[in-house]
Amino acid sequence: MNLKQHTIKEAVSVSGKGLHTGEEVTITLKPANTNAGIVFQRIDLENKPLIPALVENVTDTSRSTVIEKDGGRVGTIEHLMAAFAGLQIDNILIEINGPEVPILDGSAWPFVELLEKAEVIEQNALRNFFEIPEAVHFKNEEKNIELAALPLDDYRLTVMVDFNSKVLNSQHAQLHDLSLFKEHISPCRTFVFVHELEFLAKNGLIKGGDLNNAVVISESELTQEKVDTLGALLNKKVEATGKVGIINDEPLKFTNEPARHKLLDLMGDLLLVGRPLKAHILAARPGHASNVELAKLIQKQITAASKSAPSFDANAEPVFNVTEIAKLLPHRYPFQLVDKIMTLDGTTVVGIKNITMNEPQFTGHFPENPVMPGVLQIESIAQTGGVLVLTSTGEPEKYWPYLVGIDNCRFYKNVLPGDSLVMRCSLLAPIRLGVAKMHGEAWVGKNLVCSVDMTARLVKKSQ
Repeated sequence: MNLKQHTIKEAVSVSGKGLHTGEEVTITLKPANTNAGIVFQRIDLENKPLIPALVENVTDTSRSTVIEKDGGRVGTIEHLMAAFAGLQIDNILIEINGPEVPILDGSAWPFVELLEKAEVIEQNALRNFFEIPEAVHFKNEEKNIELAALPLDDYRLTVMVDFNSKVLNSQHAQLHDLSLFKEHISPCRTFVFVHELEFLAKNGLIKGGDLNNAVVISESELTQEKVDTLGALLNKKVEATGKVGIINDEPLKFTNEPARHKLLDLMGDLLLVGRPLKAHILAARPGHASNVELAKLIQKQITAASKSAPSFDANAEPVFNVTEIAKLLPHRYPFQLVDKIMTLDGTTVVGIKNITMNEPQFTGHFPENPVMPGVLQIESIAQTGGVLVLTSTGEPEKYWPYLVGIDNCRFYKNVLPGDSLVMRCSLLAPIRLGVAKMHGEAWVGKNLVCSVDMTARLVKKSQ
């Protein structure tokens, strides 16, 4: 998987009909800055609302994934989102002049080609992975649906579908390498059974549906009357009298194309977590509703992790060791107070400070009761945050980092020689005009020992 964030080099557009609304819509994909995320914008509405592609903005999953915010609503986003997931695109703005993403051929392939035309480029910021700490499950016993996200230092998906159909047997699909997404998953089209078409049409849906953007499956021989009805629903002449099974002229792209398309939908829906995942996703009979429920459960894990002690692999190579930190920060003995950086992305950093009795402050603080001064705890947190802020510039050697504000500082427990201080700093807002607002914490084991809100300013060095 990519370690750095990615966007596209230039803007590209495509037009087509929405599957359910039938409206002609144009989307324009535009580059976005690091940590911007995936954001839709309804440019046809007066206030041009921005709708971040996040699970908390999902309002409907009955027939597609729909997001909504500030009066802006966008539906059928899953195929486009799957293309972003498959190509590992983190930051992009999608301008759209209607309520639904074009269905095109019913797969993610046209969006992949569009993104490659725009050229996917690397950005100077690490991706903010969330590694599933423990298994999370979603189950709907009534519909016999079960999904799980299991811990894994990689990203894999395995899907099983069973349609309870006489003509479509149980199928499996898997993706264990994201580089295979384009060829093996993205071309797989959405599918629908003939008996579902009448229900959808009666409910004012599939106004843009036809045999060019969906695999249509019949479980019984089609009479001429049924063919005529089907042709009216799809607004196209259907030559399928007597057919059973796939009635499209074009054969399936893969024998398990429906299962692969379900995997495609799952990838797109799970991107709504807002962070790239490290996990093995297992899904039995998934759909948009269950996909989103799993995403919500993962989001709960993310929220819980942000409030608990930072976790890291003590055996892993640090992002920066003490020598490399000295190349970033100007501090030297006795004020170099970060020993290593364990994790770093565009918004969060985790650093380690090992406390020893040999440090000069313990000579006087206090001779009979060595306690790490609170001001040095704050300084350690600030230096950890300084690594985050300096690396965000792409040119850390050109700036001085200054701590200019401290708010809401609390100390909860003494820090003693022998303790390992684990510090986590997170941006409270994007860095603007060289000013960074952060929340910092210091932990010893599972105990929070210090928390503080800080403001830092980057000042360019004189030439």
